[in-house]
Order: sequence, then C-alpha cells, then structure tokens
Amino acid sequence: MQNNEQNAPVVLISGANRGIGAAIVRELRAHGYRVSLGARDIKSLEAEHGPADATMQFHHFDAYEPETASQWVAATVESFGRIDGLVNNAGNGEHVLLSDDNEEALDRLWAVNVKAPLRLTRLCLPHLEATGRGRIVNVVSLSGKRVRNAFVGYNMTKFAMMGLTHTTRHVAWEKGVRATAICPSFVRTEMSSYTSKVQPEEMIQPETMGELVRTAIELPNNAAMAEMLVNCRLEDML
Repeated sequence: MQNNEQNAPVVLISGANRGIGAAIVRELRAHGYRVSLGARDIKSLEAEHGPADATMQFHHFDAYEPETASQWVAATVESFGRIDGLVNNAGNGEHVLLSDDNEEALDRLWAVNVKAPLRLTRLCLPHLEATGRGRIVNVVSLSGKRVRNAFVGYNMTKFAMMGLTHTTRHVAWEKGVRATAICPSFVRTEMSSYTSKVQPEEMIQPETMGELVRTAIELPNNAAMAEMLVNCRLEDML
C-alpha cells in the first residue's frame, strides 16, 4: 500500500522494539504506512529502527502503567491526526505451571497479555471507528486455541485475548472496525528460545508474521478474517 505521506494510514504497534513487533514495523514502513511505536524503553526503539522521523514516532508504553497507554494514544492523534490501526503485539511469556502458587507472576501475565490490549482497544476504538475501516490485530498464540503444555498462566491469558478479539469484532463491526487474532506456534524469537521441539530455522520467521499482519490490515471490510492459525509443524486444529 503506497500512500502520500500525509495521507498514509497510521498504525500503533506495541512491543515494537524486537522480534515480531520489530518485523511488523519493517513490513508496514516498507509499504508506506506511518507508525507509532510503543515500548518500555524508547532507546531500544531507536536502536532497532533508527531515529524517529515524520513517518515514525516512539513513545513510552508500559503495560504495568495504565496512564502510559492514554498518553501514547493522545500523542499519536495530536501528531498524526488519526489512528487507522492497532497492533497489540507486546506479550509476557512467563512460565507459570498449574502447580505453581505465584500470584505475582499471574498478575504480570494478565496485565501484559490481557488488560493492556483491552485498554489500548478502548482508547483507540473511537478513532478507528471514525475511519470507517479501522483495524485491530491481536498477536495471540496457538496457546489461545488449544493446550499442549503445562503453562497455565500463559494459556489462560491467551484464551482471554481471543475473547477480547471476538468481543471487539462483535461490538465494532457496524462501525467498520475489523479485529483479527493471529495465532502462531513457535516463532523464531527470544520467547521461543526455551524449546528444543523445533529448530530455529524451522520455526515461523518474524518477517512472515509481519506480512500476515499487513494482510489482516489490508483486507477489505467485506472479507474480514477473524482468526489466522499459523503453524510450523503438522497438527490437527479443530
């Protein structure tokens, strides 16, 4: 999607400083989008993407600090005048087992994986509705569709994120907003480095995730895709 710079769509992307988020930024910028990037450490955004410019902004966003979400959205609208898309990509992959009694870790998982995306959705929705074709892409996980491990904390929050996606679709559909959950299995990022089940070169590549996010954004209103299930190995999906 090549656009005149001043009219190019504006997309917010959380967790944009590395891995999947950084790949999404590169993909969208290569196709003419303007991006507003959120991360806990702005210097990490600069290190990954170079200096901010007229088409790319950096903002402090911390899922544990709710006020940073509203500040980020307000600053984006003030600078760009619009919001066309939201990519909820930031995630917490802490391993909390069913047998673990770790309320602090569970709270962190819920704060990052569920409450922060919900908060950003609420804040962005009026601006997305104003465009008539706003887009929300939630980077979830196949762990939000089925369970193949004992990480109950992560699995619960990813199922909840699926609930957020489908509720958003239901509520905002008539205003032209389309919400899509992209559910990958192992992606070649730091979060998947713990496993030996799949070799890194056989995992989904971050660049592929970037392409899928752009596809979800660019599909027309009458061809919306609610879920994209993305796997790097054969698995029955019901």
